[in-house]
Amino acid sequence: LEEIHNFYQRVHTHEMKLLGKTQSTALIIAQIIENFYTCIETLFLRISQFFENSIASEKWHKDLLDKMTLHIEGIREAVISEGTYKNLLEIMRFRHFKRYYFELDYDWEKLDFISAKFEKAYSSLKKDLQKFINFLERLES
Repeated sequence: LEEIHNFYQRVHTHEMKLLGKTQSTALIIAQIIENFYTCIETLFLRISQFFENSIASEKWHKDLLDKMTLHIEGIREAVISEGTYKNLLEIMRFRHFKRYYFELDYDWEKLDFISAKFEKAYSSLKKDLQKFINFLERLES
C-alpha cells in the first residue's frame, strides 16, 4: 500500500506539474487508485477467510468491506473505522466503474474527488491497520 501511495505522490507532484491534467495523467491516476483498492480488497479477503470463512454472494465486494467494520466478539476486532469505510466505499465504487469504463476521457472533477478520498483513506487506513496488527500481536502472546 505504501509503495502504491508513494507512486501516486510522485505522479501527482511531478508528472502532473509537467503534463497537467491530461488524458494520460488521468489514466495513470485512475489505474493507481484501482490498484490501491484491489490491494486492500485482497488483504480484507485474506482476513475474512482466516477469521470468519469466505464470503459468498453476488455483492461480495461490498459485503467484504462491510465486514471489515465489524468487531466480532471473541474472534477479531474491527479492521477499519467508519471513516475509513466511507472513503473506501467511494473508492470501491470508482474501481467498479473504472473496470467497465472503456472510454479514455475521465472527468477531472470526479478524479479530483476520488483522489481526495484516496488520500483520506490511505491516511486513516494506515492507522487502522496498525491497530489491527497490534490486535494480532496480542493474540500471539
